[in-house]
Amino acid sequence: MGDKKTTDSGATFLESGAPKKIAIVGNPNVGKSAVFNNLTGRYANVSNYPGTTVEVYRATAKIAGKDLEIIDTPGMYSFFPITEEERVARKILLDEAPCVILHVVDSKNLDRQLSLTLQLLEAGLPVILDLNISDEADRMGIKVNCQQLEKELNIPVVETVATTGKGIDRLKEIITGYVRTIC
Repeated sequence: MGDKKTTDSGATFLESGAPKKIAIVGNPNVGKSAVFNNLTGRYANVSNYPGTTVEVYRATAKIAGKDLEIIDTPGMYSFFPITEEERVARKILLDEAPCVILHVVDSKNLDRQLSLTLQLLEAGLPVILDLNISDEADRMGIKVNCQQLEKELNIPVVETVATTGKGIDRLKEIITGYVRTIC
């Protein structure tokens, strides 16, 4: 069995020889899979979660010199599951203990999606907030003060446009910081 490691938020993770994990979570249709593809440089290996027909996508990526398993979880609206997809996503977060939770949100609908961010934080999970689809938010005149949001939530916040790759390098830098300190 591996050694235990505790994050600043109080969450405890087991260290072992297996690749550390990063779980990508968020509502359906916020660009989680596009972010996944950008981080891994490839399309996902699809598998059904045991005992369900819910698909979970996994691939390995080298970030901060470490091989990390990136998991694209099914869409979820809440950490308190109602659907089978939400149950599977929550189970991955709790049972597989990813060292980083990347919460991808649609920047145009941030107000409706921050409740999941707060639930993840209340659960003591190490969260990075990715404000995706920021190009469409800009066109609609929606401006998010990322520095203020970081200060209020006490987590890293980054803007991306996963379909074009904009902001992905910055996201990788933030993940690298987490990997070095938490994983």
